[in-house]
Amino acid sequence: MIEVLVVDDDIRVARVNAAYVEKVPGFHVAGEAHSAAEALRQVELLPRLDLILLDHYLPDETGLEVVQEMRRRGHQADVIMVTAARDVTTVQAAMRQGALQYLVKPFNFAGLRGKLEAYAELRRRLDSGGEAEQADVDRIFGALSAPSEPGLPKGHSPTTAELVRQSLMNAEGPLSAQEIAERTGVSRQTAQRYLKLLERTGRARLTLKYGDAGRPEHRYVWATRG
Repeated sequence: MIEVLVVDDDIRVARVNAAYVEKVPGFHVAGEAHSAAEALRQVELLPRLDLILLDHYLPDETGLEVVQEMRRRGHQADVIMVTAARDVTTVQAAMRQGALQYLVKPFNFAGLRGKLEAYAELRRRLDSGGEAEQADVDRIFGALSAPSEPGLPKGHSPTTAELVRQSLMNAEGPLSAQEIAERTGVSRQTAQRYLKLLERTGRARLTLKYGDAGRPEHRYVWATRG
């Protein structure tokens, strides 16, 4: 069983995230914290801790400062950032400080489940021990990457496809190509191209939003969403 500490300044959000974690086989919520000080206290007190789902915006310190202090004290629990912080500086700092994944709020259960299942696969690979050939190293480093869309046409990037896919999966409702572009940092034309690909392969559904005049706006929703 993978023991998880859920850290979020919003008690309601922490409880929702904890409930999500408990729904994934092999994971157990060891504790919750709503501030940096409380998170560090839990890290010290919990008899076993494997993974921290860590918000960045905490009332007393940032999530990254929590990671720094944990490492200074010698605690090696893995970290997945779960936060609304979207700026590249924070994402880059999280990567440099050893966060294994970065999940942008808002997200749904499927988005978090994918990260947790990938983390469980990473642990299985690492727990096997022994020496690693290059192929083994590649599999270990790729274990936390969500699967790319199979059979991408020529000229399509798996990384961009994954960005668009995650944006749709984590959205609370239909999104336009412009909204996807703003969330992922790609151009509107690129977002439109990948959205059409997801629609053709059945992963996204197209809806139309009619305004007062002119052509209706194309909006897309992840196909598994009701």
